[in-house]
Formats: sequence, C-alpha cells, structure tokens
Amino acid sequence: MRIGSKPFRLAAVAVAIGTGIALAGCSSVDTTGGPAALGTADDINPQPREAVRDGGNLRLAVSSFPANWNALTVDGNNLEIAEIVWPLMPRSYITDAAGNLTIDKNYFTDIQLTGTDPQQVTYTINPKAVWSDGSPITWEDIASQAHALSSADTRYQIAINSGFDRVEKVERGVDDRQAVITFKEHYADWRGQFAGNSMLYPKSVTADPEAFNHALLNGISLTAGPFVVQSTDRTQGRVVLARNPKWWGERPKLDTITYSVLDRSAYAAALQNNELDGARLSSIEDVATVRSTPDLVVRHTPGNLWRHLTFNGAPGSILADPALRVAISKAIDRQGIANATQNGLVADPKTLNNHIFIQGQQGYQDNSLPFDPQAAARELDALGWKLQGDVRVKDGRPLEIRDVMYNDPTWVRIAQIIQGDLAKVGVKLTIDTRPGQGFFTDVMIPGDFDVAQFQFSGDAFPLGSIPQIYAYHPDDLQTNFGRIGSEELNALIDETLSELDPAKAIALANQVDRKVFEEGFSLPLTQDPGNFGVRTNVANFGAPGLASYDYTKIGFVK
Repeated sequence: MRIGSKPFRLAAVAVAIGTGIALAGCSSVDTTGGPAALGTADDINPQPREAVRDGGNLRLAVSSFPANWNALTVDGNNLEIAEIVWPLMPRSYITDAAGNLTIDKNYFTDIQLTGTDPQQVTYTINPKAVWSDGSPITWEDIASQAHALSSADTRYQIAINSGFDRVEKVERGVDDRQAVITFKEHYADWRGQFAGNSMLYPKSVTADPEAFNHALLNGISLTAGPFVVQSTDRTQGRVVLARNPKWWGERPKLDTITYSVLDRSAYAAALQNNELDGARLSSIEDVATVRSTPDLVVRHTPGNLWRHLTFNGAPGSILADPALRVAISKAIDRQGIANATQNGLVADPKTLNNHIFIQGQQGYQDNSLPFDPQAAARELDALGWKLQGDVRVKDGRPLEIRDVMYNDPTWVRIAQIIQGDLAKVGVKLTIDTRPGQGFFTDVMIPGDFDVAQFQFSGDAFPLGSIPQIYAYHPDDLQTNFGRIGSEELNALIDETLSELDPAKAIALANQVDRKVFEEGFSLPLTQDPGNFGVRTNVANFGAPGLASYDYTKIGFVK
C-alpha cells in the first residue's frame, strides 16, 4: 500500500504470491537503464493511436487461474486477477506515472467533493456508460457496492471496506446517472473508493452476500470495459478477452488479449519462444535471456509490488505474544536478504522500511526496528524461551515455526536465509512450500502458517488500505491474515483516515507504520525492481510503475 500526495492513498491492496526475483547468481546484467525512482516515469513504449495498427492478439501470462473474478472478495483480492479484470470493469480515475489522478471520463463526467461537514462526494456517471448487456450503469450500482463493502453485513467476504464503513448513505442525485455519497465520518481517501483495484461491479454481484461471495467463482459475464470475456478454459489454463461490441469509448486497437497460465519460471523461455508478448521477469537470468533475444526488450521502472513476511499472532498460536514476534524480527537480516535477491537486478539493493509507503512516494520514511540479533537473544531469554541445545524451549514447547510460501525459488532462498538467521538465536524454522493455486483460499485465509511470505501490490492511493491489513476486528478480518492488532492501533488508524489534510494524514500514517513494526505484525523486505520482458513492437505496455494502462491504446506498432 502506498500513497501519492494529492490523490492520496493506495487503493485496495492486492496480494501476489509470485513475481519472484530469483537468485542473482554470479552473472551481471545492466538493469538500471530505466527511471531512478518510482513516481518519475513509466517505460511502456508510448505511441499515439495513429502509430498503432488495428488488430492483433496480445499474449500475456498469469501463474494461476482466477479463484474468484470478484476482486472485491478476500479470495479474489489478487494482483493477477485484477490485471485480467481491469480491461473489463469501471474505475473512477486514470493514474499517471507520478500518481496524479484524472477522472476517467469513459465512466464519470465529474467527481466532486461537494461538502465537508458532513463530507459529501457526488459522482456523475457518463450517460453513455452501460454494462455489457446494454443496461445503464446507475447510482444503484454505486449504492449496492457501498453497502456490500460497509462491513455492516459480515456475510460479505470483503477484502477491504474502502472507507464505506464511514458512509452514512448513498442517494440518487439529479437523475439515475448521479450518486451522492454522504459520510458519517470524514474519510481521507475518498478518491480511491472506485479506483485502483477497487473496481465498480454491477448491483447483481454486490446486492446479495451469496452472489458477492460465489457468483463469480467460475467466470464473469456482466462487465463494462473496452473488452469482454470471449472464452475461459480452466483445464487448459487460458482466458481470452475480446473487444466489447457495446463499448462507447475509443475503439481498442487489439482484437484480443490472451492470458495463459504458466509457472513463473517459464515466462522468459515463453517470451524467447515467441509464445508471449510480455511478462514480468523474475531473475537476472530471465533478464539476460530477454536481452539476448532478438525482438525482445527489457522495460524497467521501479514497481509497486513489495515482498514481506506476515506473522500469525492469532490466539493460541506460537507467535501470539507480540514481544516474541518483535524479538524474532530483530534476528532477521533484511539487508542480507536484499543483497542476496536483488544484487545485479538493481544498482544498490535496499530494504523496504515502511508498510504504508514505498520508496519514491511522498511520505516514505524509515520507521523500522534495527537488525540486532544480540538484542533478540536477550529478549527471548527475558520472555522465558531458554536454549536447550540448539533450540529454545518454554514450558516444554520448542520454539519451532513454519514458514509457508508459494513454491518459488526466490521465496525458498529467502526462507533459507531467515532459517539461518533464526538458528543463530535458537529459533527453528521449517520451510513449508505450497502450490500457487488456492494459496490464499486454503492457506492464508484460514491462518495455516506461523510465518508467511507473499507480496502486496498497491497503486497511487494508499491510506485506505491501512485498515484493510493492519486494523484488527475479529469479525471482519479483511486482509489481516495474521489476526494481529490492538485497540490503540485501531484508534490511530481511525484518526489517520479521518484527517482530510494530506500532510497531516501522511504524518499520522507514519505513526501507524511505527506501531505496526512495534507489534511485530510483519516485516517488509524489498521493493520490486520492475523488470518486464516485452516484444519490441508492442506499444503502450510494459513497466507502468504507478501509472494505469489505457487498454484502448495497447497494441502493435505499424
């Protein structure tokens, strides 16, 4: 999650298990030719519409078939699912490389903060905007989604409430094409409620908990983007999007976009074999493969994915004591992990030292606890975990924890480094790899881990994502997989979200971040270097950084 300055906040955070940066071995490849920092530029081979030919099929890859096409659900809140759904669904804003926002006029002719006491936001819907069955997008779709995400009905298995828990009511404006949202409490990140990963879904999906949770498990039919779903094949692992015949905006240049399910370790070879047109690159070897292949290029700009460790602090778990989690955190050499996984991929490997903002975004500062294995050992002693041989024991229970992750070489390497670090202070760590398919549904949501490794992804918004992950409400967990938190932290999060002054909200958000470190919630590791392998003739697609794609302009140069 991260935020930009004016447009504020990183919208609904999506989670990702793959995009591994595999071990940087002995070889060296120059990958530093792109922008120096997130928020400075994108690298997408920008071309005007007239330079892009009509037609063609863009071939992309995902590591698993969508578990739920409703990206608002806890099991659909996955970056790869969002990437498939973005060309299909309405969002309120277009984002540039610096995180600046422009209203997406395809969907809304105007979005205005029309009051502050009480806070009120008015959405005016484009009169041409329709769902793919020809029915109009109306204020009722907005009102229905606001209710579904409000947390008022906990049967809705939401990934994030996007501030709708602070909404008093949603009313019809001057006609069915206008919605007026009135807040009962101020909400700092109001611009992100239908932006980023928080797309607008039709009321047929959001009006009923059963439909919300399960109607899109096997596919999606009612959409409203420049593309529609042409076909899906779970067995073959393939999704094909085609032009939406009812699309009212600029005609897309591409005929189709095809997503194929591949193991991430196969992406570079698939590019080299002309089976894909674009893919994230996971390792220095992948980068070398792309650079050595004719008609391929590495597009690079620092990304907004970031690796981290999440601890399980649920009642009864071995890491339920926050002091124990903090002590273990201090024994993990995060800089060593950065060096081992990013040497050769970036010029100067650095740890990420903030949970709310990433490097390059306004508000980023180092709020982390220091790496201090000596202090970790003292604190473990004080907590009653005494060394017996190589492993600490308390009340007859050895200090053994499971590190659960997607079966990816880089995640395993990171786990091995952590395993070695923790062994030095008497903590035994077991590496537990799982398949990508069902990772969140079967592992993270039920809490089947002591420590887990995956990635978060955000966009140009990020205050609204703070409660999604770091607030703790036992009956509304959202993405707090580790079930960790406190009333004090909840109160500070509420104060942050209630602050409409951007500078003050940023300062409060950094106070939240420090407390997240102090409760041993999770450990940020590294930020994605943002390398994409793309065919040289692909236009308006590649390494976007904070920017959103214009799917009507993506295509192949003439």
